[in-house]
Formats: sequence, C-alpha cells, structure tokens
Amino acid sequence: MKRVLYIVQHRMGRSPGQRFRCEQYLEYLEQNGYEITYSNLINEREDAVFYSKGNYLKKLQFFIKSFRRRLQDVKRAGDFDIIFIYREAFMIGTTYFEKKIARKCKNIILDFDDSIWLNDVSLGNSNLKWLKNPLKTDKIISLSKCIFAGNSYLATYALKFNYNIKIIPTTIDTDYHTSKIWEKEKKGVCIGWTGTATTLKHLETAIPVLNRIKQKFKESVYFKVIVNFEYQNELLEISSTPWKKETEIQDLCEIDIGIMPLPDDEWSKGKCGFKGLQYMALEIPTIMSPVGVNSEIISDGVNGFLAATEEEWVEKISALIESRELREKLGKAGRQTVVEKYSVEAWKERYLSYFNEIVILD
Repeated sequence: MKRVLYIVQHRMGRSPGQRFRCEQYLEYLEQNGYEITYSNLINEREDAVFYSKGNYLKKLQFFIKSFRRRLQDVKRAGDFDIIFIYREAFMIGTTYFEKKIARKCKNIILDFDDSIWLNDVSLGNSNLKWLKNPLKTDKIISLSKCIFAGNSYLATYALKFNYNIKIIPTTIDTDYHTSKIWEKEKKGVCIGWTGTATTLKHLETAIPVLNRIKQKFKESVYFKVIVNFEYQNELLEISSTPWKKETEIQDLCEIDIGIMPLPDDEWSKGKCGFKGLQYMALEIPTIMSPVGVNSEIISDGVNGFLAATEEEWVEKISALIESRELREKLGKAGRQTVVEKYSVEAWKERYLSYFNEIVILD
C-alpha cells in the first residue's frame, strides 16, 4: 500500500478546483493500492471569514492555526510515498513548507489549474494582496517531481522550470452530473451562471449583454446566479442562489442556457473551462468566451457557442432563446464531448498511471 498526502486549502467538497481535479479521483486511487491522507486548512466555519472583508483578528488566528497545521505536515512528510500539493501549501508568499517537505519526500506532485504566477486575489482579501508572492510558483514547480497542469497554456509556463509535465484537464463525473434529473415549473427561459466570489467579476462583464437580452425578450427570460456569496442585480431581478453541494445539480438543472464570459487576459488564458464543462455535462447549451482552453472545448455551433463581442453574445443567446430544438441539439452534443474528452471515466486510468510512474521511478 502506497501512501499519499494531499495538501490542499479547503475542506473536502468545498472548492471546485479541489473537487474536480483531486477529490473525485481519490476513491479510484484507493481501489488501486493507494492510502490517502487529506490535509486541509479552511473548515466550514472559517470559510465565510476567510473571504470576507476585514475580520483581521480572526484571519490572524486562522493564519496561526494554518501555520501549525502545515508544520505538522512537514513533520510527517517522510512517512508518505507521494506528497500531492494543490496550487500551494500555504496562502502567503513563502515556499518555506514546500522546501521543508521536499527534503523529506522528493516525490511531490504539484497540480494547478489557473495562472497562479499572477497576483489574483479575492475581493475580500484585496487589502492583503501584499502578502502574496505569485512568483513563488516558479520555485514550487522546480521543487516538484511531476506537474499536473490543467491545460497547454499552463503546461508551457511550467516547462520553464520542470520537464515532467502532464496535462490533465479539469474533468467531470458524468454519473453524478446527469442531465435534467429534476424539472421545475418556470416562468421563461433561464439564463444561468455559476461560480465563486472570486469569479463574480467575470459575470459582471456580461451584464450589458444580459441587459439587452432582458430588454429584447422581457418576461420570456430570467436569470439565475449560483454563487457562494450574496449577489443582487435589481434591474435584472437577480437574487443569487447560494451554492450548496447537496443541491448543486438540482440548481444547475433549472438553467436552460449556461454562460461563461471571460476577459481576454493572461489570468483567463489559464482557466480550465470548468463552468462550461459542468453545464455541458448536464446537456445545458453553453456559450463561452473564446479565451484559452474554451476554444478547444467548444466547436462553435456544433457542441456550443463561442462569443467574443457583445453583438455575438446577444446574437447567440437570442438564437438559443428562440429555438428549443437548437438548445436540445447543442446540449446533447455538449454532453457527448464531456463524456468522451473531459470525464473522470475517460481520464482515471491515465491519472492512476502518473502516480504509478512516480512510485516506480522512486
């Protein structure tokens, strides 16, 4: 039995990145000879405090607790065959823990699914941005035995510091994401977005488009925002639905058209298309900005739509609103894409093989 220590930030089930890049493979690893230990920093009670503005005393207490937790991880690192780090071991700009861990266990896997060498922080922690040092990513990559990069853009960056790069897309459990398992009597066509407090700024870029859609279709459309943060838009009559793992599929299934707007910048080029993949797995016709990996996931007009300009967004959303047949066609094609290229089932054997390679080479 080989032992793996997963070093992550959030409790199990909370973070989309952790869930869809790490957690959903754990059972398969255990079935194939790996014993998993999971070490997270942020628990359910601390989650709201961590992403809120202010609360500096509580954040300091959390910092001290987290520092102690990682010291415990350093102390026991030699007991494991592989150390898996998702993004970073600690939330500030130090590689202290990664360096200490590497001295005790050379088999480090670093997994990242964003352009984490850039300084992008949540709104609630913008005043603490000075504590970050995103360029520490370069050092963590060089300390690692293997890199799991979410797309080719991230892999190209990692190749500057490590030759052993595996591109593993963010994947979907298509048994869990089953299409239209729940129906609700609705007042019109639902245009929806799901995300976190850190990605709400991307939704905001689409508000001018949604305003035009509302003016055009009036009461025939409505909007749904699923997020772990309170969000409102009175003009569009949006009152956010709180994200809950227990109801996430039910909440998503209300959406008739899923949107994933992104700015065309360096941070967005590193995104791995998770929102779009989640919609597509549920047969929700999807429109994404043609940024980064989105243009690889979507073949425009075949399994979804790509929209770069405001006019394109309005045109393609309108086409989907006006045609249920088009929605069904693109929805089914989207799910097929996920099943074939972006599902856990399609990737689990390769995921396991990368762990086995590290153990064999040890």
